[in-house]
Amino acid sequence: MRWWRLGNVVLIILVLPLVTYLLDRVLAGLERIRHATDQIAAAGAELVSDLDGVPEALATTDQTVKDVSAGAARYGDSVAKLLG
Repeated sequence: MRWWRLGNVVLIILVLPLVTYLLDRVLAGLERIRHATDQIAAAGAELVSDLDGVPEALATTDQTVKDVSAGAARYGDSVAKLLG
């Protein structure tokens, strides 16, 4: 019974403060991560307004690709006739 009491005292005096210290370090890291994710979310919300012109830009890009591909096909046909 005496060894159990000694073990309990050692547990309370040595292990419990160590666990408390480590838990404090983990929670501090968690708070830093939470703060960083809040900043990232706020910056992402600000960027959403910059994306308003993207659909029009994509439509312009699609039309340009179609025009270029048609010109490339005509060019390919002309080269084929010359080399033919």
